[in-house]
Amino acid sequence: MAQAAIQTERVTFRAGAESALIKGQLKGDQTVDYKLRAGAGQTLTVDLKGSNPQNYFNVLAAGTDSALFIGSSSGNRFRGLLPSDGDVTVRVYLMRPAARRNESSTYSLRVGATGTPLAPVPASRDALIPGTPYHAAAQVPCASGSSAQAARCKASVIRRVSNSATVVVTNPEGQKRQFLFVKGKAVASDQPEKLAVQRRGDVSVLTLGQNFERYDIPDALVVGG
Repeated sequence: MAQAAIQTERVTFRAGAESALIKGQLKGDQTVDYKLRAGAGQTLTVDLKGSNPQNYFNVLAAGTDSALFIGSSSGNRFRGLLPSDGDVTVRVYLMRPAARRNESSTYSLRVGATGTPLAPVPASRDALIPGTPYHAAAQVPCASGSSAQAARCKASVIRRVSNSATVVVTNPEGQKRQFLFVKGKAVASDQPEKLAVQRRGDVSVLTLGQNFERYDIPDALVVGG
């Protein structure tokens, strides 16, 4: 049986509101992607209440196809900083066993975005790499995979107001990772694994999960120098 196409709906807030309440229904393998325009540095909140306990949601940050939050393992509430600008996706679905049984769920979903986005530094103050949204790029020490073998990874940066930035790294497996720095400190990523940060001189050493991914990001890349 072919998988049902993902339905997409746009989420907008009423004037003066910081959240929206959405009500919907799922049956079988139906999936709904709710798209919300938001900016780096904003806090996203999502709360799902479904009539079926197998009804969950995932969150995908703008610019990635992987989830930074997976409801089936983390529950039906999310609150976190967004690392990038663009369309955030809240994907609502039934777990596979329930979908195969053609079960249904009636749900309410509250989605909110608070705080002021961290605007990119204009090109007039910090020139962009031609044809890109990035202010600078560099090769940085990194490691990925169960062997954590040392390598060099390309890192690009969108510098933002208040010494903040989004750093995008392509790991040795060709996967992109986005990290949000606020006032020079790494505070969030677009991945579900816990982000750990250590300082070594003028470098932020970022690790995801059980040290299987590591990225050494120099301050000069984040804030310029």
